[in-house]
Amino acid sequence: MDKYRLDSLENKRFLEEIRNNLLRFGERFASPTGASYYLGADGTPIKDNPRETWITSRMVHVYSIAAIMGVKGAKELAKKGLNGLCTELHDKKNGGWYAGVSADGSPLEDKQCYAHAFVLLAASSALLAGIDGAKELLDQAKAVYDKYFWDENAGLARDTWNTEFTKCSSYRGLNANMHSVEAFLAVADATGDEEYRSRAGRIIKHVLQWAEANNWRIPEHFSEDWKPMLDYNKEYPEDRFKPFGSTPGHGIEWARLVVQYSEGNLDAAMKLFDRAVLDGWKWDNKGGFAYTADWNGKPVVKDRYHWTLAEGINTAAVLYRLSGKHEYSSFYSEEMEYLDKKVLDHDKGSWFHQLDEDGHVRTNVWPGKPDLYHAFQATLIPYLPNGVSIAKAVID
Repeated sequence: MDKYRLDSLENKRFLEEIRNNLLRFGERFASPTGASYYLGADGTPIKDNPRETWITSRMVHVYSIAAIMGVKGAKELAKKGLNGLCTELHDKKNGGWYAGVSADGSPLEDKQCYAHAFVLLAASSALLAGIDGAKELLDQAKAVYDKYFWDENAGLARDTWNTEFTKCSSYRGLNANMHSVEAFLAVADATGDEEYRSRAGRIIKHVLQWAEANNWRIPEHFSEDWKPMLDYNKEYPEDRFKPFGSTPGHGIEWARLVVQYSEGNLDAAMKLFDRAVLDGWKWDNKGGFAYTADWNGKPVVKDRYHWTLAEGINTAAVLYRLSGKHEYSSFYSEEMEYLDKKVLDHDKGSWFHQLDEDGHVRTNVWPGKPDLYHAFQATLIPYLPNGVSIAKAVID
């Protein structure tokens, strides 16, 4: 069908329809302070759940981009979310941002690099959208990140501190580093500070070395001295953020980020993407990407998560534009069909966040539809220029 075909008018309209649906679906995210509620299956806030920094930051990022695009009401929603980052989610005593706050407002433990990377991203997009307070938030987030999370000697990011910033975990992880790369590129594009782009390149250099040495499956978990821990969380393979094995969706996400940083990484990006497709999608050809695979490429967690499909859509389009290889545009169409037939919730809105291998909705890991970030970006990236972060690309 034409609506699944990259560069067709029908596909552009299909993505615009999805984007508008997502923005309507997420309109109720803001709590009285602006910190984001976790959204349920129909977009109703689940007020008993924690209000988390990473979700709030993603909502600020999304609605800031929507504001740049001129979407009515988006700027006001971005302002609300930014206020949440500046008030109850911010630790005024110790600095930085709590992982979140519980329903009663008490802070969750630990200071996460993952969450702080998303604060950087949110503030960068809000700055470009002209949101009041965004520059101050970005300056503050940069100072905290630089002091506690960036390891200049390693050229990589630390993962987790205790709430008081007095004890750093020995665990090191690439999920936080991946989103740090995304954030660093956004900071550089928003402010012109090329130091952050340089940092992104240093992280990417490490990741590509690890991937090439591991048959283009990226190790996710590391010791304090950055030795891969390939059996980490083998007992908890479905962990939301730190699962055992390789994560095809992350291989795909890295593939896009490495060519955003430099198109000279195209060959490596194609190898990362092709490996992820073989391990995650083509092992059964039922559609969708298996969440994880072992180090021989055998799927471990076969459930399909919405974010992996979103990143697959983005990266297939980007690689087609950079390589000219029609296998990528063809796979894009295959992904779009799976999105339409399985992942889009045509009744209640947004995207189902978790499906089993046969395309049936599951909720044991991702109940509800907590945020819009991956899905929203997938409605834009296929038609934006490569080499620049999303908010800046929308302006340009």
